[in-house]
Amino acid sequence: MPRMEQLADNLWAEAAPQSFFGLHVGTRMTVVRLRDGALLVHSPIAMTPGLKAEVDAIGPVRHIVAPNCYHHLYAGEWKNAHPDARLHAAKGLEKRRKDLAIDSELSSETHPGWGDELATSLLDGTMLNETVFFHRPSRSLIVADVIENFETSAHWPTRAYLKLGGIHGQPGLSLPLRLVFRDKKRARRSIDEILSWDFDRIVLAHGNVIESGGRDILKDAYTWLKG
Repeated sequence: MPRMEQLADNLWAEAAPQSFFGLHVGTRMTVVRLRDGALLVHSPIAMTPGLKAEVDAIGPVRHIVAPNCYHHLYAGEWKNAHPDARLHAAKGLEKRRKDLAIDSELSSETHPGWGDELATSLLDGTMLNETVFFHRPSRSLIVADVIENFETSAHWPTRAYLKLGGIHGQPGLSLPLRLVFRDKKRARRSIDEILSWDFDRIVLAHGNVIESGGRDILKDAYTWLKG
């Protein structure tokens, strides 16, 4: 059975291989256990019997999150395996994935079932339509494509992408990803709102988890974005 990495009390993550246009960027799923014992599964990865058993042993899955218009590949299989869970999806995903039984659309309005443990903010002005999560008890920001953190890659095309994108060996947002920011004023306001949260850790989908100093790192990663 795999062992998910426990990052903090009531916070786990599991990384998995994932290719995007031939690039080995990997991905990561985050699991949050809420105060009532229910689980929120953020950006689910491919389900295996071992992974499902490990998650189910922690608690009942009640919320499944497809945080943006790209991180949704495995949401359906997690929903099918946990029919009592609510599927929360990014705005616009219902048009791309008509096969998904989406229960609610993500926004900056936090779902009442998450209480005061989780805050959410929609990263406005981009094609990602990503909703960012802040887990207050662990001071952890939970994101998908808002920031990447790769040391390097053994796969030379991926390594070239990191170098050309300006993120080889340092956290940031690659130059190609910056192209999805269409309304920079609105996006800047969203980033500033996210930076108002008191987070330290960043749990991200692509690359290594940023264990500390996350707020300053995110701030530095977005100096290019002028409002």
